[in-house]
This record gives sequence, structure tokens and C-alpha cells, in this order.
Amino acid sequence: MKIGIYGGTFNPPHLGPITAARTAFELLKLDQLLLIPAGMPPHKDLPAGSPTPDQRLEMTRLAGEQIGLGDRVQVLDMELWREGRSFTSDTLRQLREEHPDDELWLLMGTDMFLTLQHWHEPEKILSLAGIAAFGRTEADTEELFSVQARNIAVTGKGVIDGRGKGRKGRVG
Repeated sequence: MKIGIYGGTFNPPHLGPITAARTAFELLKLDQLLLIPAGMPPHKDLPAGSPTPDQRLEMTRLAGEQIGLGDRVQVLDMELWREGRSFTSDTLRQLREEHPDDELWLLMGTDMFLTLQHWHEPEKILSLAGIAAFGRTEADTEELFSVQARNIAVTGKGVIDGRGKGRKGRVG
């Protein structure tokens, strides 16, 4: 099975990223899409007055229903109740344990893709899942994507096969 994983604060979920996740679902021919709201995002604090974790979970569930994938989209609360910051590497470790034989694809927008090398345990992330990055705005260009893909490939940490087997090459 091919599983797409799309996380974020979902504070609130926006139509653009959710639509992009749907497009990635189709292009990668995924079998399942997991939407995972972050509990405490590592790169920013949630603003005062933000919706509660339960409210963000419900908003994400409603957004997931709108993309028309039926039971092929699932909203998980695994990061909302985890202690401390919500690190993608921890989430992918857990998902890899739950899905040892499946292809895992981490879906992300340009902003996240271009800073991946600064994330907590980027090497672990790249060893556990394939990366599928998509542009969110017209300002996103192939040149920016290409530079980052080359950086990941040069460091020997580019994984594209989605199984976390350590294969090097072009990032999806």
C-alpha cells in the first residue's frame, strides 16, 4: 500500500494545501492519505486564542471530508497528545512500525521542503519516507525545487522510493 502523510498545524486547514494533498494523492497513485494535525509544532508557537487540539482535529476531519476521497483519507490525532514538540521523525518512526511493508510518502509544500535540512533528524525523515514536495504559489519555481533536490542528493540522504530503504536519487 502507498500512504501519503500530510501534517501541519491545520490552524485552520486551508483549501490550498488540502487541495495540493489531493493532487499529490492522485499523482503518486496513493492508496491512503493521512492528515495529522501537530500538537506543538517545532518551528512556531500556536498564536494565543488558537483553537483547542480537539477543535483543530475536527476542522481537519471536516477538511478531509471535502476532498472527496471517502475512507481513503484518515485524520490521526497521534501528534496532538504526544508530550513535547511534534517532530516529523517521531511520527514517521511510529507510522513505519505500524506499516512496515508499505510505501510512506511525506507530503509538503515548498516552504517546508526548502528548509528540510534544518528539521529535527532530517536524515531519519529521509530514511523513513519518500518526499513529495509541491508548490503552493506561483512564486514556487522548479529552480528552487531543483537546488534543494540536488542538496539532498549530494549529501547522500535523498530517498525517493517511499519505503525508507535508503535509495538515492531525484526527490519527488
